[in-house]
Amino acid sequence: MLMTLPAGLALGSSYALLAVGFTLVFGVLRRVNLAYGATVMLGIYGALWVQERTGGGPVLMLLIVLIVTVVIGIYVEKLCFAPHSRRAAVTSMAASFAVWMQLEEVATLLLPGHALPFPSPFGQASGLDVAGFRLAHLLALGCALSVCAGFWALLYRTGFGLAVRALIESRQAAACAGIDVPRISALIFVLASALGAVAGWIIVGIDGQVTPMFAMWATLKGIIAAILGGLGSLPGAVAGGLLLGVVETVAQRSFGPQVRDLCSYLLLFAVLALCPSGLSALWSAAGASRAAEET
Repeated sequence: MLMTLPAGLALGSSYALLAVGFTLVFGVLRRVNLAYGATVMLGIYGALWVQERTGGGPVLMLLIVLIVTVVIGIYVEKLCFAPHSRRAAVTSMAASFAVWMQLEEVATLLLPGHALPFPSPFGQASGLDVAGFRLAHLLALGCALSVCAGFWALLYRTGFGLAVRALIESRQAAACAGIDVPRISALIFVLASALGAVAGWIIVGIDGQVTPMFAMWATLKGIIAAILGGLGSLPGAVAGGLLLGVVETVAQRSFGPQVRDLCSYLLLFAVLALCPSGLSALWSAAGASRAAEET
């Protein structure tokens, strides 16, 4: 069981980045971006397309994934969310679903084929072990944690982060305080797309391949992790992603890959049955009880 922990945390930290991307968009706009996974997938396909023609290394591929994903993320925001900010949330969600289908078609036309090999970003370290742990998993975990630390610093140590947190708390109050809501909303898509790009780069680098199904897979995993943590809670998104990754890894190691997704859905059902607001409600309730005891 202990040997599976680094692999579970590496996968879970990638899920956490996807979940944070979903939570950022939902927290600020109160809308779900169904094109999120397809945006990341097209970034990965763009990197593969460039790598086939230039033979670039992992740093160049990460750069291409970031650029393409961010550009497509801006495209989704301008097409699906900015024009419908005053309409029902289902309008934006339906529009993002249509763009999802569009992006999948672009990806399959860009690089035909079902399963495409993706070179490991960790080079020869992919096959090495350290104290019985796969070095690639430790490196992937380190990359994801570094990105999470940078995101935390951006959110809690900058004026932009203060504006984002104000928007998450109350869009109307933030506007009254002079925050440029449309500009911050657009930048949120840039940030969420960048987080998804890093997550996708790590995941397909560990798996060694990518398929057109990655769009649906990344969307589902990100949404499940965000719901587990509690939609709108950034710490909850991280906790939900880590928990989902560990549970899936243990389930796959114990029962096989066929049971892995079943266990993730059972976990979601159990958390929603016991705590409908997600894991973030647990420490919120604990904090409220401690405050009541102190008073």
